[in-house]
Parts: sequence; structure tokens; C-alpha cells
Amino acid sequence: MTFPGNIFNSHPKEDGDFFLGITEILGFKPKKLDLYKNAFLHRSLNRKDKKGNPLNYERMEFLGDSMLGTIISHYLYKEVPAGDEGYLTKMRSKIVSRKHLNELGKDLGLLEYVESRIPREHFGENIYGNVFEALVGAIYLDRGYTYCEKFIQSRVIDPYVDIEQLEGQVISYKSLVIEGCQKQKKDFRYEVYEDTGNDPVKHFGVKLWIDDRLMAKARATSKKKAEEKASKRAFYALQGKKK
Repeated sequence: MTFPGNIFNSHPKEDGDFFLGITEILGFKPKKLDLYKNAFLHRSLNRKDKKGNPLNYERMEFLGDSMLGTIISHYLYKEVPAGDEGYLTKMRSKIVSRKHLNELGKDLGLLEYVESRIPREHFGENIYGNVFEALVGAIYLDRGYTYCEKFIQSRVIDPYVDIEQLEGQVISYKSLVIEGCQKQKKDFRYEVYEDTGNDPVKHFGVKLWIDDRLMAKARATSKKKAEEKASKRAFYALQGKKK
């Protein structure tokens, strides 16, 4: 269920509309509606409770992140009895990756419920995952672990989690390159520099050297993104070399 109009505003939706929309997302009726409303409050509103404590989704996001990790860990422990600690940790990281959580938040249309004084275009992609985690935190506070587990099973695990596909999914090419270099005892270094170019937004350039050989170059709007892009190019270059 979606609602027309300005998404990011300081005016809350009517309780009836909010209740119906959240019930559709959750798959069950919330008991304490205020908990769910707080899960969509952005800090830019500067809301406070009666004791003067800040009211926004960030604390619930922290709680939801922990609950999500716990429930996914339990699921993997049951479903993959042969997986060791390292394997289970990597699989959990893939399921709860920021990219995946952002996709979940988009699919559920969670931004339709966010209250903020900041226009939508000024938010980054991560707000989708942030409010998804906050929603999980609200579910736990409202209904406890069992309902939280059922929600994650129906909204995350059943539609999105395929163990075989996840095994071949790469989260970080930089981690793969570093791990490969360490195993093969190769020297590597990332040379980061500011790449002004003609773009209105500042970019960073990265050169990835392996054993004093330039393996890849890349540029992006952040050092992290540029390093990841260069790592991906180097990874495929090394794979092609092996073939």
C-alpha cells in the first residue's frame, strides 16, 4: 500500500492509514502503533519524548540489526549443518549486506512512511536498509522474538534466500583480492588520489598494484567505491590470466 503526496514531510499520516499500511507490510496487526511510527522518524525532525530523549529510528535500527543477525544466524545453523563458523559468517554477511537490506526496504515501499524535513533526493541509498532494520526493531519491541522471526522468514528468507546462489555471490572484491594476495604471498597496494577531472562532483582515483605491476585502475565518488571497482577489475583480470 502506498500513499500519494510528499513523502518526506513533518506531518504524520492518519493513524488509520498508517495502521492499514503497516499491517499489510507486517502480515499481522501491530499492538503498539507508536513503536512503528517511531521506526520511521528521521532525526531531522528533532522530536523528543517526555523525558527529553531523542525520538528517531536510529535506536530501533540498532536493535533491529542485532535481531536480524541473530535470526539469520539461527536459520543458517539449522539449514547448513555442515557449514563451519567461517562459512556461516560469510553467508550471513551476504544475506544482511547493506545492498540487500536496501533492496528489501525498496521492495516494501518503506520510504512511503518516513517522516523527515529533508527532501528525498538528499538521502542516500542506505536509508532503505536503515528503516528496514528499524522496523524489525519495532516488531521485536511490540510482539517479541517469535513474531520477529516470522516476519524475517516471510519477508527475507522465503523470497530472497537461496543457499546455492548465495555461495557464488561476491560481497567484496577487495576482500577477495587481498585474501588471494595473502595466500599467494604477493605484495599489493592501493594508490588513492583525488581525481578532479571535469565532473562537478569530486571523484577519487585508485590504482591497484600487485607485485609492482599495475593490475587495475578505477574512479568513483568515494575512496571505498573506487577501491572496490578497481578490485573487481583486477579480480577478473587475474581470473582471465589463470584461464
